[in-house]
Amino acid sequence: MLRRPKRSRALALCVGLLALGAGAPAGAEPDPEPSLHSRSPLPFPENTPDQWIPPWFTAGPAALGGSRAAGRQRSPGDPFPQYGKYRDLRELELVPARDQGKARLFPYCTGAAGPYQKELERHLKLRPVDGKQSPADCKAIQKFQLRNRIAPQMGYAGPHTWGTAKLLHARKYPNPGGKCPVRAGRRVACVDLSRQLMWVQLGRKVVFGPATIRSGKPGYRTRTGMFAVYLRRAEFTSTLYDAPMPYAQFFSGGQAFHGRYRTVYYEPGSHGCVNLSYRDAERLWKTLRGGDAVYVFGSKPPPPRITR
Repeated sequence: MLRRPKRSRALALCVGLLALGAGAPAGAEPDPEPSLHSRSPLPFPENTPDQWIPPWFTAGPAALGGSRAAGRQRSPGDPFPQYGKYRDLRELELVPARDQGKARLFPYCTGAAGPYQKELERHLKLRPVDGKQSPADCKAIQKFQLRNRIAPQMGYAGPHTWGTAKLLHARKYPNPGGKCPVRAGRRVACVDLSRQLMWVQLGRKVVFGPATIRSGKPGYRTRTGMFAVYLRRAEFTSTLYDAPMPYAQFFSGGQAFHGRYRTVYYEPGSHGCVNLSYRDAERLWKTLRGGDAVYVFGSKPPPPRITR
């Protein structure tokens, strides 16, 4: 019997109420907080260790679903319709515990420095880069959140805000330094653990992404090196935990790309798989084929220390 996970009372930060959209006047009625959002507890487990794969799935045509053509199969629609209401959960930024409920006071600005304060100060070219929140810092981060529809918009330098900044930068510079190898006329799925991003390139052309990922946590690291997609199952259920793994594409033993119903910013990470949002996993499924190369490189940064 699956148990709904309990919320820890020791959690330093939790999700705040949704802030108003850009241009909303101060004191206006805020949007209601969704009953389900990307950090809501779910009625099924999601963090699954490497899955046990039968030996006949590890090589040859069977690994691609019986034939090379099976690797080109079209998207089957929603592989887990019973979980449809969890498919497009709203992503919310973290809020310091002391600021809970203050999003309704928009344009309220938090005085707390977030775990990615320095990174956002550099990205937004704020001075000084000292990791300390100032009124000017908060206003600049809040403006970035408004522009990119990140809620709550309180100027807090949390994982969703920093992840969005990284993603915007990666769209301009997906493969800095050419670390992911280019193969003429062939698709390569590039997984950058250092930036927690992935993309697919066909030759030098990016045909998918970049997209935010969630890789393995300490003790369950995502293996690095050159691999190939050897098993594709849109409707795959964890053989250990009976957990859904939508649009699973295995490339290294039990490690796979697959969709995740909750936030991809949830630390400390997965049990080795490369998690994507449900929609990104669906798009990746339509992009990759059986036998395509997967190159995993870099090293996942340690999770930031989040304090009150």
